[in-house]
Amino acid sequence: MLWLKAFHIIFMVAWFAGIFYLPRLFIYHATNQIGNNEKVINEQFKIMERRLWFFVTPFAVLTAIFGFSLIYMYGTDWLKASPWMHAKLTLVALLYIYHGYLFKLMRDFQHDRNKHSPRFYRFVNESPVIVLFAIVILVVVKPF
Repeated sequence: MLWLKAFHIIFMVAWFAGIFYLPRLFIYHATNQIGNNEKVINEQFKIMERRLWFFVTPFAVLTAIFGFSLIYMYGTDWLKASPWMHAKLTLVALLYIYHGYLFKLMRDFQHDRNKHSPRFYRFVNESPVIVLFAIVILVVVKPF
C-alpha cells in the first residue's frame, strides 16, 4: 500500500510540473506572436510544447492508475465513509479536463490558430495552483 502511495505522489508531482510549465510556454509563445513573430522561434515553441505534452501525459495516466489502485485497496466502505475523497476526486476530474484543455490550446498553437493573449495564458498557468492547494488540504486535513 505504501508503494502505491509513493508512486501515486511521484507521478502526481511529475504531472503537475508539466501542467505548470506547458502554459508558461504558451505565455512565451503568445508573446512572440505579438512581438516580433519570428517563424523560427514559433516553430521552436511548437516543438517544445509538443514534446512536453507527450512527456507529461503518461504521468497523468500513471497518477490515475495508482490513485484508483489505492481506492480499490482501501475498499468501497472506506470510500463511502470518506467525503473528503469525493471532493478530491471532483477536483482531480477538473484537472483532467484542464489537461485536455491544454491539449486543445497546444493544437491551436500547432496550427497557428492561437487567439489568446499572454495575459490569458497567465491565468491558465496559475489556476491549477488553487486546485493543488485544495487537494493537498483535503488529503492531509480531511476536513469532512
